[in-house]
Amino acid sequence: MKVAMGHSPIRDQARVIARGRLAWLFLIVSLLIIGTFLLSPPWTVLGKTRLVGYAICHQIPERSFHMAGHQLPLCARCTGIYMGALAGFVLMMLWGRQRSVSLPPVSITLALIGFIVMMGVDGVNSYLTFFPNMPHLYEPQNWLRLTTGTLEGLALSAFVYPVLNYSLWRDVDETPSVRNFKELALLVLAGGVIIVLTWLELPFLLYPLAVLSTLGVLIMLGSVNTIIVVALTRREGMALTWQQVALPATIGLALAFLEIGGMNVVRAMVTRALGLPF
Repeated sequence: MKVAMGHSPIRDQARVIARGRLAWLFLIVSLLIIGTFLLSPPWTVLGKTRLVGYAICHQIPERSFHMAGHQLPLCARCTGIYMGALAGFVLMMLWGRQRSVSLPPVSITLALIGFIVMMGVDGVNSYLTFFPNMPHLYEPQNWLRLTTGTLEGLALSAFVYPVLNYSLWRDVDETPSVRNFKELALLVLAGGVIIVLTWLELPFLLYPLAVLSTLGVLIMLGSVNTIIVVALTRREGMALTWQQVALPATIGLALAFLEIGGMNVVRAMVTRALGLPF
């Protein structure tokens, strides 16, 4: 005759200890990965930013902005995308949407989707110019690449931000990430500032724009990775404090650095083996 057994306090305590040790192991490994990137060559700030850019951007000089004799680490379009995404995250934090999990209202969502479509049209049109005699709608311009990229980055932030919050927090806020057209206008205004400051190519903005655009890359990659980590570990909607968010966020950031390193290696190998231009 089998006797029903309840939970063993000793066994439960052992599981808690094991989970705690595993969490510390993942945290330490993640910090080592991040530290290795920061403490390895290239040693300069611009070198680091270009390394990140090399992984996700073609970095064609003619399609990039230059300041103080240096090319920005991302092309005009990618600079706009990741600066726009960073600006969107910052604004939503300033609006107190730290736990907002709702997407924008339908009208705002349609406008944001329109931003993405605009970037897609401009991107395809620009890509067609790689092929001689290929018909295209208009002559591509860096300021247009920057503008459509920035608008897409703002749109992506409005969609990714609430999904990230939904995956992390137990106590959530149903306020949309962008509530109305007034807030959308503020997003676009912030994007306009990014566009103007980049387009002017002022020498003293080289380092700020290089660092901020790179930070945008890390935040977007880290956010998506954090969502995946939380889903794979079945910890969705369980965090109550920022301390509980620290572990999945750190793992997500470490994965971003691994992805950047892996993409750099693959790009370098393909470039050397096949003789591709970038």
